Amino acid sequence: MSTLKPPLDRDDHLRGPSSAPIQLVEFGDYECPYCGQAHRTIAALRAALGDRLGFAFRHFPLVGAHPHAELAAEAAEAAGAQGKFWDMHDLLYGDQRALSLPHLERHARALGLDMQRFADDLRSHRHLGKIRADVHSGAISGVGGTPTFFINGRRHDGAHDFDSLLAALTLDPTERLQAHG
Repeated sequence: MSTLKPPLDRDDHLRGPSSAPIQLVEFGDYECPYCGQAHRTIAALRAALGDRLGFAFRHFPLVGAHPHAELAAEAAEAAGAQGKFWDMHDLLYGDQRALSLPHLERHARALGLDMQRFADDLRSHRHLGKIRADVHSGAISGVGGTPTFFINGRRHDGAHDFDSLLAALTLDPTERLQAHG
């Protein structure tokens, strides 16, 4: 069973309390259709579990298959530098066909971002190091594709539909350890 390396820290984007008893980490790609489906599932899980669930997102753009994924990740980080990571994250998954630079700029304007700063961040690839660190984290954690989930630091190898993830998330921790050896 693969474990999350490095474990969650303050550099991760986290929705929900950092002290939540259940921590779910997704390695995702903004252009991946399966990640788009997972985005809706995560929203439903967050609604169902409330403060019992902390959700973190790490970038894993599959640049060979998804030519806009890395730029979209950079846009999310540039928005995050202005306190709007999750807002941009939701917009990117809201229309995965709108990931070209003009679309990303439109999203940034809609969020009220400082457009000069946003453009400078994208042009200079200011946040590419963070994205590459996430990809490295995924690689050493055993991520081979997207989406890949980790529950409380252990890779979830099952299905990622609502019912399957809910069952895995709410399994008693001692049962989870016994189930995965």
